[in-house]
Amino acid sequence: QVQLVESGGGLVQAGGSLRLSCAASGLIFSAQTMGWFRRAPGKERERVASISWIGSSTYYSDSVKGRFTASRDNAKNTVYLQMNSLKPEDTAVYYCAASRRPWVNGPPGEYDHWGQGTQVTVSS
Repeated sequence: QVQLVESGGGLVQAGGSLRLSCAASGLIFSAQTMGWFRRAPGKERERVASISWIGSSTYYSDSVKGRFTASRDNAKNTVYLQMNSLKPEDTAVYYCAASRRPWVNGPPGEYDHWGQGTQVTVSS
């Protein structure tokens, strides 16, 4: 059974940092483009970052460029999202997702598996 389990969310003050982790099982992790998405209250799910099979290519939304960094450790079947300089606008449920497509700018519909999400709350 495929599982993606996010962790690392929590409450942090503006300007602080968090590192999210997504542990994958039941799939060939190295053949998955991994994406991070988020859904804020009252908003649609949006892409935050994506990282290619071996981490050679990444994508970041304009709102997080320079603040967030995606990385992956294929030996551990884990993808990370380092979030620095957090803003209240970053408050959302963050989801990890896996796609068998090689590109990093694909739409959410190309992602085959999704985690349950982890809550990130940034206070001002």
